[in-house]
Amino acid sequence: MRDPKIVAQIEARLLEALHRAGLRLTVQRRAICRHLAESDEHPTVQDIYRALKPRYPSLSLATVYNTVDLLVRLGAIHALGTAGDDAVHYDADVSPHVNLACIRCHRVVDLPSTQVQELEEEVRQRSGYRVLGARVLYYGLCPQCQADETALTTTMTAISS
Repeated sequence: MRDPKIVAQIEARLLEALHRAGLRLTVQRRAICRHLAESDEHPTVQDIYRALKPRYPSLSLATVYNTVDLLVRLGAIHALGTAGDDAVHYDADVSPHVNLACIRCHRVVDLPSTQVQELEEEVRQRSGYRVLGARVLYYGLCPQCQADETALTTTMTAISS
């Protein structure tokens, strides 16, 4: 869970993007934006739907998908791609940072990086582009999955000895 001030800023940015695009800010769209703003776990459309459906029985998967898709097209959130689970993960933090995706447990975490921020500034200055965002995504095994893998190998070695 993000800091409440950050959540409020992200939520306001997402709602403003939808409003500027001409969409009504329905209770379901507000809930989707709030969920994205609160989550630092890089949810999928299914994750968002499962989390919100109990509180919003009229919410449809199509509404979640269409809202998230529009937010991506508006540059308000990033689509990170899959984390080895064949599901697209989304990030409402569009500031320059690194994402790390575990290919075993499919968790995606943020890693703040001054180098990424400096690279974005260099790209902006040298290219003349108005940079709307960037993604840096590394894939690998998180520390927990590495530990689990080591424990399993140790157990299997002990069993076979």
